[in-house]
Amino acid sequence: MTDTRLRTMPATSLPAWLETTMAEYVASRMRSGESRERAEANKQSSLETWFPGGQPLAGHHVWDVLDGDDTVVGFLWIGPFAVGSPDWWVFNVEIHAEHRRRGHARRALELGQQVARDEGATSIGLNVFGYNTGAQELYEQLGYGVTSTQMRLPLD
Repeated sequence: MTDTRLRTMPATSLPAWLETTMAEYVASRMRSGESRERAEANKQSSLETWFPGGQPLAGHHVWDVLDGDDTVVGFLWIGPFAVGSPDWWVFNVEIHAEHRRRGHARRALELGQQVARDEGATSIGLNVFGYNTGAQELYEQLGYGVTSTQMRLPLD
């Protein structure tokens, strides 16, 4: 087991993190076949829903993921999928490339799952893009099961 821990992301770090994570979200949606216009619309909808006024929706947690030396190695964002719902969601988890393959993502997700349980969650879901096979393997190892599959055939 790693010495991974979670720390609430400082308010001063949220704007830059949100800008970066939303740019990556748009890029991932486009990589999965969505038009830039549709990906940007999805980003805007996500911001309005989950970050009203630039702050996480009540009940949502945005954490820095820290290693045993207190180095920020990534981040985790979880919360209820709807206000007051026992169904929670992993909205984003990422470990910086130079810190991957050391168990940080697994441990961060386990810690997040415990917080969700403690706050009344009865389930936690997530979305993983089809090209992210490493993440898919981790989620399966943690016990996540496929609830739906979307497929796409480019016609160009």
